[in-house]
Amino acid sequence: MAKTVLIADDSEMVRKLLCRHFETEADYDLCAEAKNGEEAIALALKHEPDLIVLELQMPVMNGWDAARQLKQLMPEIPIILFTNHGDLVPFMGDSPFDVVIPKRDLVVLMDHIRALAPA
Repeated sequence: MAKTVLIADDSEMVRKLLCRHFETEADYDLCAEAKNGEEAIALALKHEPDLIVLELQMPVMNGWDAARQLKQLMPEIPIILFTNHGDLVPFMGDSPFDVVIPKRDLVVLMDHIRALAPA
């Protein structure tokens, strides 16, 4: 059975790009996509994904706060921060993310997904 991934990014273009990327992956399915951190939490509780990919800067609730809550609710679920703002993470204290990937490094995203949630 394919591993499920939840994507949360306020950019529809990024969400659609990642959706198309997952369409080519036989072992991974996109279970839901959220446009803010609050929606990401609700969808994670509903779909119980195997892995979550979050953007840092989103409206309603940012990715940092969403990840902290998700780690309390679902501590076993790996969370990837996929952002252009990864340089801010070292200054924000205890990171709730398992790995930080700059958006310019999309080509390595699947490598990290496979490492954190092996099929």
